[in-house]
Amino acid sequence: MAELLSDGEIDAGLAERPGWRRSGDELSRTVESESFPAAIDLVRRVAEVAEELNHHPDIDIRWRKVTYRVTTHSAGGITQLDLDLVSKIDDLIAS
Repeated sequence: MAELLSDGEIDAGLAERPGWRRSGDELSRTVESESFPAAIDLVRRVAEVAEELNHHPDIDIRWRKVTYRVTTHSAGGITQLDLDLVSKIDDLIAS
């Protein structure tokens, strides 16, 4: 099982990932795409990465805005798996 990160480790990880915020035991980011199809395409690409990592975000789609929420449910909080996933999501957003 993945180990929970300390508050300092989480803060340091978020400092490298602008746009993400911590809310309790999860990390979240809302992204607005240029169109609904573009938002869905990003979700599809995030889903592929999540499957590769076997670590899946909660995803809320509202027209062109998509909110990603990441936590390690099995550990009861934020782990390195979450920071790895948000980094990969950031790469997809940038591409």
